[in-house]
Amino acid sequence: MSSTVTRAFGAHAALRTTRQTLHHPVQLPAWRTFTSSPRVGIAVAEMTAKDLASLRVNQDRLMKGIHDTCEWGKGERYGEAETETGMSRLSLSDTDKQARDWFHETTTALGCKVHVDAMGNQFAVRPGLNNDKPPTYAGSHLDTQPTGGRYDGILGVTAAVEMLKVLNDNWVETAYPVGVVNWTNEEGARFPMSMVSSGVWSGDIPVEKAHNLKSVIPANDTATMKSELERIGYLGSTPCSWESTPMAAHFELHIEQGPILEAEQRRIGVVEGVQSYKWFTVTVKGRDSHTGATSFQHRADALLTASQMILASHKIASKHGALASTGILNLRPGSTNTVPGWVQFSLDIRSPVDETVNKVEEECKAAFSALASGDNILDIMTGCTPSSRHCSVDWRTDFVSPATHFHNDCITCVQQAGADLCGEEGGVKDKDIGAWGKFMTSGAGHDSVYANKRCPTSMIFVPCRDGVSHNPAEYSSPEACADGANVLLGAVVRYDKLRGER
Repeated sequence: MSSTVTRAFGAHAALRTTRQTLHHPVQLPAWRTFTSSPRVGIAVAEMTAKDLASLRVNQDRLMKGIHDTCEWGKGERYGEAETETGMSRLSLSDTDKQARDWFHETTTALGCKVHVDAMGNQFAVRPGLNNDKPPTYAGSHLDTQPTGGRYDGILGVTAAVEMLKVLNDNWVETAYPVGVVNWTNEEGARFPMSMVSSGVWSGDIPVEKAHNLKSVIPANDTATMKSELERIGYLGSTPCSWESTPMAAHFELHIEQGPILEAEQRRIGVVEGVQSYKWFTVTVKGRDSHTGATSFQHRADALLTASQMILASHKIASKHGALASTGILNLRPGSTNTVPGWVQFSLDIRSPVDETVNKVEEECKAAFSALASGDNILDIMTGCTPSSRHCSVDWRTDFVSPATHFHNDCITCVQQAGADLCGEEGGVKDKDIGAWGKFMTSGAGHDSVYANKRCPTSMIFVPCRDGVSHNPAEYSSPEACADGANVLLGAVVRYDKLRGER
C-alpha cells in the first residue's frame, strides 16, 4: 500500500497484503481495473471508528469540481471574482446536457456503471463486495433556478462524486454498492412541478403526467419534458421507478437556504425531515373598466381584490406560525388606464405540521371568498372605498407535499459523521448534539422527500452566507462545502458498515 493509505488506516491497513484476508471474496470490482498496481483495498467491515473518521475529502478538488461544472450555464454576475457569478442552468437545456455529460464521463472514469431512466435521472454505481443488494446512494440535482447560484443542488452532486474519488484514492471496499444520483428538474422552474422526477421514481407522480409537463421558460414554449429529454439524448430506456432502480438508502447534502446555521455559528445541520407544503393557483375575476371614467364604487378591481387576498394569507399564516407566499402574479388586460378584470396568482403554504397547512388553507379559502364579495374581514379593506360590484375567486391545487420524517438510522449516521469531523462527542439529549451541529427540519422541499417514501433517507445542511439561496449571490465557503462533503462521505460509509452488520 502507499504511505497515504498506511497513514489513513494505520498498521491494520498496512498488514493487509493479500485479498484472501477479505471476509467477502468476490470478483474484482470494476474500479480496481484502472491501475496495474497490485494494491489491496480495505473493507469497510474491517474499518475501526478511527479508520472511518480518517476518511477526508480533498477540499481544493471539491471546489474545482463545483466551479468547473458551473462554466455550463453561467448566470448574473454579483462580484468581481472569476467565480462570483450565479447560475441559469434550466432543466433539459443545452447547458444541462453539458453538465449531464460531465456526470456520465466522470463517474464512468471512476469505475461506475451508469444508467439513465425514463425521466432522465442519472444513476452511477460503484461496485461493492456484495452486489446482489441495492446501492446506498448520495446525490441531489444539477439544474438551477433562472437566477440561481452555484451551490443549490450542485454541491450535493459534486460532493457525492468527490466521495467516489476518496473511496478510490483510499482503496475502500464497501460491503455493498455505493451510488451517486442526479435527479432531473428538481427545481420545477422550467417544468412547473418541483421534484417531479424523484416523484415519478417513488410512484407518486405518473410518468405520463411528468412527460407532458410543458416548459414555461421562455413564455409560450411548446416543449415538453419528454420532447426535451429526447432532444438532448437523455430519455433513458430504464423505467423510472423504485422497482427498476432500487435504493438501500439516500443521503443528500445541501446548503441550508436559510440563516440559522450561520447565525448560530454551527457547522452542520442534521436534517430530521422536511416541512409540509401545498401550492395553489388562485384566479380572481372582476371586470375590465376605464380607470378615469369608473369610480371606486363601481369597480370590480381584480388586482385590488387579489392584493387583499395576498395580505390576508400573510395574516392567517402568521396567526398559525406558518408561512404563506406569492411568487407568480399575472393579470389582464395589462394596460395603464384599464382596471384589471382578471388576475391569477400563486400561493405557497408551509408548516412543519400537515394539520397547520390544512388549517391555513381552510381559513384562506374562507377569507378569499369573503373579500371577493366585498366583506371587510381581518380589517384588510379598512380605508378602502366600498364597491357595489364584486369579484369571483377560484382555487386550483397544484402540488401537495406532506411533512416528511427521515429514517433514524440515516440521521444517526449523519450525526456520528458530524461529531467525528468536528471532534466532539455530542449527545442527543434534548436535541443537543453539541455546538458543532443542530437537528433541523428543512423549510424547502428536496428530492429526499420522495426518496424517503421508498428507502431510509436523511439530509445534511451546511451554512450559506446570509441564508441567501435562489439568488446569484448564493454562497457557501470552501470550508463549509468540505465540511458537508466530509459528513456525506462519513454517513454513507457508516451506513454501509451498518448494513454489513445486520
